[in-house]
Amino acid sequence: MPTTHAYSASSAKAALGPFTLERREPRPQDVLIDIQYCGVCHSDIHQARDEWGGAIFPMVPGHEIVGKVSQVGSAVTDFKVGDSVGVGCFVDSCRECPPCLQGDEQYCERGMVSTYNGRQRDGTPTYGGYSTRITVDSKYVLRIPEGIPLERAAPLLCAGITTYSPLRHYGLKPGGKLAVVGLGGLGHMGVKLGKAMGAEVTVLSTSPSKRDDALALGATHFAATSDKKTFKALANQFDLILDTVSAPHDYNAYLGLLKLDGTMILVGVPEAPTPLAAFPLVMKRRKLGGSLIGGIRETQEMLDFCAKHQVASDVEVIPIQKINEAYERMIKGDVRYRFVIDIASLKQA
Repeated sequence: MPTTHAYSASSAKAALGPFTLERREPRPQDVLIDIQYCGVCHSDIHQARDEWGGAIFPMVPGHEIVGKVSQVGSAVTDFKVGDSVGVGCFVDSCRECPPCLQGDEQYCERGMVSTYNGRQRDGTPTYGGYSTRITVDSKYVLRIPEGIPLERAAPLLCAGITTYSPLRHYGLKPGGKLAVVGLGGLGHMGVKLGKAMGAEVTVLSTSPSKRDDALALGATHFAATSDKKTFKALANQFDLILDTVSAPHDYNAYLGLLKLDGTMILVGVPEAPTPLAAFPLVMKRRKLGGSLIGGIRETQEMLDFCAKHQVASDVEVIPIQKINEAYERMIKGDVRYRFVIDIASLKQA
């Protein structure tokens, strides 16, 4: 296998820079993918800087991968050379536990194998999509439908499925009232998907300046949570709240916005624990839930739904050489709404 060019973090304090690695030769069930685009998730920053602990260095981030199949193993029947495909947040699972058997591989009881910063079953580290190619078992590869530009499809493999899965699982219905907390990489997809599912969408943001963007993305309403009167005005209004925010905030205040039997779903992960009171839950039989990503079957369903409803991520395409600058801009919220790396820039480096 020819050397694969990549960008990696050599340590938690290091800037990302050029790196080379060896991908495995495709086994009978594998496909080799020439990567064209890779989205930049906020979790890439957390992991490259070892903010969640357990980082494996050198680390090649990237789990929003799209490209073209360049080689297939002898046992592969679902893909052929030239197909547009994607790889999301994981590349393997045990395939035997109850979650895996029901198509929820993301909740594998033995632990899914992360696309990067993880270890294969044989103990070798995984390297992600900030690279020119990747070899993946075909059972963990997604087909990118026609009609979605590849650069705008890449973030769907994390941001898209992270918001689609809970909206489906917790039962968003046409005409239902959905509030999306936060308007970043996850939030903007929550708005688009909620609208496509027929819901009446309200964006809740601390930044009044995001009103025009929220409405342009498909929200019907916008409310600034920096105005404390908002929580009184919108009390008991929503069937579902999709909370995408990873900064500390008061869950109790948002729970008060739910109707009787309403559900608030956490997809953002603040670094510190958040105090939770019983009264906002018990007084209206409300529920607080969470969601990770989706399994392979559901992720393919999401991609097909997005193609049918013309939903895709809003992206800013960058060369790999600007990845460190992009990380700093992401921390400041200076992106509308997802950076995507053009991997051709890495091939030309």
